[in-house]
Amino acid sequence: MNMHAEHRRKLMARLPDGLILVSGNGEVPRNHDVNFVFRQNSNFLYLTGVEEADFHVLLDPRRRTSTLFIARIDATHKVWLGYVPGPAECRRLYGFDRVAYADELPAHFRRARKGYRRFYANPAAAKTHAKLAPFAKKDVETLLDALWELRTLKDAGELRLIREAGVVSAAAHRLLMERVRPGMREYEAQALFEGECMRRGLRHLAFPSIIAAGANGAVLHYVRNDALLRAGQLLLVDAAAEKHGYASDVTRTFPVGRRFSPVQREVYSIVLETQKAVIERLRPGVNSADLQVLTMRRLAEGLKGMGILKGDVDGLVQSEAVRLFYPHGIGHLMGLDVHDGSGGKKRVLPNPTKIPIRFVAKLEAGFVMTVEPGIYFIEALLNDPKLRSKHRKSVDFARACRLLDFGGVRIEDDILVSARGPVNLTDLKVCPKEIPAIEELRRRALA
Repeated sequence: MNMHAEHRRKLMARLPDGLILVSGNGEVPRNHDVNFVFRQNSNFLYLTGVEEADFHVLLDPRRRTSTLFIARIDATHKVWLGYVPGPAECRRLYGFDRVAYADELPAHFRRARKGYRRFYANPAAAKTHAKLAPFAKKDVETLLDALWELRTLKDAGELRLIREAGVVSAAAHRLLMERVRPGMREYEAQALFEGECMRRGLRHLAFPSIIAAGANGAVLHYVRNDALLRAGQLLLVDAAAEKHGYASDVTRTFPVGRRFSPVQREVYSIVLETQKAVIERLRPGVNSADLQVLTMRRLAEGLKGMGILKGDVDGLVQSEAVRLFYPHGIGHLMGLDVHDGSGGKKRVLPNPTKIPIRFVAKLEAGFVMTVEPGIYFIEALLNDPKLRSKHRKSVDFARACRLLDFGGVRIEDDILVSARGPVNLTDLKVCPKEIPAIEELRRRALA
C-alpha cells in the first residue's frame, strides 16, 4: 500500500460514519489566459499524491473503497498543455480502487450515499457539490480537524520527502555562503538560491524567499529582495524548497564580508546557543510553551549581558521587554504546509503562561517542527512611544537604537521529535551554522 493510500485508510478509520468528499484545487487566473503557478491543496495532496488541477476524491468508509475523479481533457487542452494521464494510468499511478471522470461524480455519489446519514467534505467540495448532500458546517470542520490530527505525525514516507527537500535547501544555503559578494543585489542571491533548488530537481519553493541584507534583516517576512549587499552587513536568508508538497524551512545568517564584526559575533552567538538549548529540549511530553519561555529567557540573558536589557530576567520575560527584540515564536509544525497548523483540536492546550503563544501543545514522537530564535533591532518597535514608556526601566533604548542598521540574526533548522531525542533534519555538514565554519566559507569565497 502506498503512502497516500495509507493516509486514505487512516482518514476512513477516523471518520467511519460518513461519506467523505474532498476536492483539489483548480487553476487560479493570473490575467487573461495565464494562470498562477499551480499548487495542489495540501489535504488533497495528503490523501491522493495528485499534483494536477481539478481532481476530486470520494471515500466510502463502509465499503472501504476510494474513487478518484479526474478532469475530462479535450483535444484543445492537449494541443496547448500536452499529455494528461487517463483513468487507467491514474489508477495505476495513485493506487485507487476506481478512477472516473469528474462529470460522473454526481452519479457515483448518489449510489454511494445509500446507508449514510452524515457527509464530510472540505470547503471546496462543499461549495462545488452543494446539491449532492447536506454538507453541514460542523461536518466540514470535523473533516478538516481530522486531517490536521492525522497530518501532524509524520510517517516514514513523509519524513523521506522532508529530508530530501532539506538536502536541497541545505545545498542552496551553502552555495550562497560560497558565492555571495559585496556589490551584489539581494535578488542576485535569490537567483542563486532558487536556481540551485531547481538545478537539483525541486521546482517549487516552500514559501517566498527572504533574502535580507543589513537593516532589512529586521523585517521578519521581508520579500522585496532588491537592496545592495555591502561589506560589513549581515545577510539573513530564510528560504527553502519543497518536494512533492513537503516543505523544508531553513534560515542562515552570515557576513557579506569575510567575518563577523565583534557585535555581530556577540548577537549571533546568543541566538545560536539559544537554538541549541531549545533543540536539546525537543522531546515527547514537553509543552511547547515551555520552549517559548526558555527561548525568551536565554535571549534576555544575552541581551542583558550586552547592556541592552536591564533588570531581572524573569521580569524581562513576563513584561515582554525581550519581545522588542524577539517578536515571534520559537517555531511551528511543518509538513505539507510550511506552517502546518496546530495538530488538531485535541492537541491544543491552554496557555500556561501570560505570554502570547500561538502554538501550545505537548510534543509527540513524529512531530516535525522548526526551531528559529532570533534577535532583531526593529525601528518600528524601538521608536514606538508607548513601548518606550512601558519598558523605559528595562531597555537601554539609546544603546539599542545605535544598532538600527544592524538588522537581525535568525538561525533555523527542522527537527524531528523522537523518543530517542531530537533529530536535526538540516544537514549541518553541508549547511553550517557555527561561526568558524561560516567564516572559513566566507574567507574562501572572497579570497
